[in-house]
Amino acid sequence: MQPKRKSPRAKFHNYSNGDYFVTICTSNKEHYFGVINKGEMCLSMIGKYCKIQLDNITNHYPYASVLLYVIMPNHIHAIISIDFELRTHEPCVPTNSLLSRVVAGLKRSVTIFANENRIEFGWQSRFYDHIIRDAKDRNEIANRLAWCNSVVVGPGYGRNEEDYEHRRYDVHPL
Repeated sequence: MQPKRKSPRAKFHNYSNGDYFVTICTSNKEHYFGVINKGEMCLSMIGKYCKIQLDNITNHYPYASVLLYVIMPNHIHAIISIDFELRTHEPCVPTNSLLSRVVAGLKRSVTIFANENRIEFGWQSRFYDHIIRDAKDRNEIANRLAWCNSVVVGPGYGRNEEDYEHRRYDVHPL
């Protein structure tokens, strides 16, 4: 029997309410979601399906919404908001697993799509999360995601981050 792995989630927080920055990677960092061609992210079938799932998270999890996301060839960055008060179903699910439940549902639906379409695909077993503590923290992350998106798909591919410092994205202020 293998020893139980230590949870990467913060012990001081229950993940039932708040905003979270998450990064979800593909297995072995394979470029399953698409490729960057001439500075533009060209989504694969799996990348397009993943985008649809991210856009429709609230349909499956009424207590969750994706405020902002960027799909890269081998990973996804997203700001996910969890509102415990909007939880209308899944009464037996412990509240400390709501974020993990949303991420697992996204991973599951994309994996099922890949299997049904006989597309090679896999996820890294875990995901990274950062608890967004306030509006300043949220806006800094949103600006980085917007910068990342503009570098990949917008004009000026390859510019320095400082070229985009004038942009500000106020996302869901507290």
